[in-house]
Amino acid sequence: MAIVECRNLTRKYGKFTALDQVNLSIEKGKIIGLLGPNGSGKTTLIKLANGLLTPTSGEILIDGRKPGDKTKALCAYLPDRDCLPSYMKAESLLKLYGDFYSDFDRARAEKMLSELGIDMNKRMSEMSKGMREKIQLSLVMSRRALVYWLDEPIGGVDPAARDFILQTILTNYSREASVVISTHLIADVESILDDVVFLKQGKIVLHENADTIREKKQMSVEDLFKEEFRCSENISSGN
Repeated sequence: MAIVECRNLTRKYGKFTALDQVNLSIEKGKIIGLLGPNGSGKTTLIKLANGLLTPTSGEILIDGRKPGDKTKALCAYLPDRDCLPSYMKAESLLKLYGDFYSDFDRARAEKMLSELGIDMNKRMSEMSKGMREKIQLSLVMSRRALVYWLDEPIGGVDPAARDFILQTILTNYSREASVVISTHLIADVESILDDVVFLKQGKIVLHENADTIREKKQMSVEDLFKEEFRCSENISSGN
């Protein structure tokens, strides 16, 4: 059984359809790139999976269950915005996560934060945006979750730190779990992706193995993405 299953999943905001009859299965042990331009439905899908939104129609299942209290224990969610309280210190955040999540591995988090050179006694308000994002990712990846939902995990960090963050993602999830990464920085994450999902105007236009794309298309995932969405822009503009 798939860890994540979307069945005719639709979400509307008034007259605007963010997701349109999406059917998607995600198996365990995969790192999936959820790719598409702004407004394609990526963040909406992630929020639906984490129970922050409800479907207009259709359903999304996490390990066979609809999002709710039970699935929150299965999903680790990294939002696309910094949500760490500015008054808290890294040390306090470790305790908070340990109290809130029974699957939180404090030793793993401490190791990652140490490698990142984080001062455990500094408040979040004293940290740079990049440092706060590194802390947030370290906390999320220190859970022993079934699905990790990462919305733009490297968008706010400097290029020198991206390799470390990608290695953190690779080494800190179980092969019994899956990682879904939504990002615009395709070239930076392509090397760790097993599968890719292209979203366009709320619909899935491609769900394929990354190696298969390179072998069959003789191009990188990033180049295929550019071709796919450049074509759609030309059509919509009448060129």
